[in-house]
Amino acid sequence: MTDWGALFLTASGRLGRTPFLIGAAILLFLGGVYETLGATIHWLTGWFVYPPLFYGATCVLSKRLHDRGKSGWWAAAVLFALVAVWQPPMNPADVLLSLVLVWAVVELGVLGGEQGTNRYGANPLRAVAA
Repeated sequence: MTDWGALFLTASGRLGRTPFLIGAAILLFLGGVYETLGATIHWLTGWFVYPPLFYGATCVLSKRLHDRGKSGWWAAAVLFALVAVWQPPMNPADVLLSLVLVWAVVELGVLGGEQGTNRYGANPLRAVAA
């Protein structure tokens, strides 16, 4: 069972693939809805909407990266690439940033987590017998 508060509000520990995909889908959906509906007053409301979205995304990404045995700081590269290519790619740098997103999808959304306990905690899918 997923603790939704911890999913979006803490960056420590590990996160399995399914809760990650659900959390990422929720955040992308909320960001897309805001982009669609908030376009007219975006310059004002963005200051209140984007920080919580980025914080939640950082927490979700960090925990999933931890499950893969990587530092949560890689979340910064993923979020930077996502912001850069949110609109249709327009220049060669956007193609490179799109490759970062492809890596993130494969690394975080397709591949399984590390077996057993790693430096970030126990495997979220199964407890390891001592």
